[in-house]
Amino acid sequence: MKLRLLTLAAMFAALSAIGAFIKIPVGINSAALDTVPSLLSAAFLPPVYAGAASLIGHLSSSLYVGFPFGPLHIVIAAEMFLILFVYTKLHQAGRNILKWVFFIVANSVLATLPFYWIISPAFFVATLPGITIATVLNAGIAIIVSPVLERVMVRVKNHA
Repeated sequence: MKLRLLTLAAMFAALSAIGAFIKIPVGINSAALDTVPSLLSAAFLPPVYAGAASLIGHLSSSLYVGFPFGPLHIVIAAEMFLILFVYTKLHQAGRNILKWVFFIVANSVLATLPFYWIISPAFFVATLPGITIATVLNAGIAIIVSPVLERVMVRVKNHA
């Protein structure tokens, strides 16, 4: 069972790394589609594994652009782990609307808030719109794909 979970987590982390290559310019930074696979992994994985896939996805996305915030990317990766951990818990509890509200608020505002003090208030204000657009874009794609993925899961279980 653990091998299956590790394999699935590695696959979702790899999909996150691929999503990191899909960049959409927003504001002073760019939005990557590296979070979509992690959001979808909530249907397959326990919270720790979904969080780990998200953590690896962020680090791969950061590696692709050259770690512009240096060691602060470790903080961001830890935030992504926690956000996806809670998101997966909410998904498993059947809190479908709350999980999306939580993800959007946590990934855009709460995850960016520490940088108000770490870097500067101006950085926070300049980054927040782009991060919010990226978050909504990732969530929107996952919202569209999730029902299709869940139907496929039901079909696979019925034919197995």
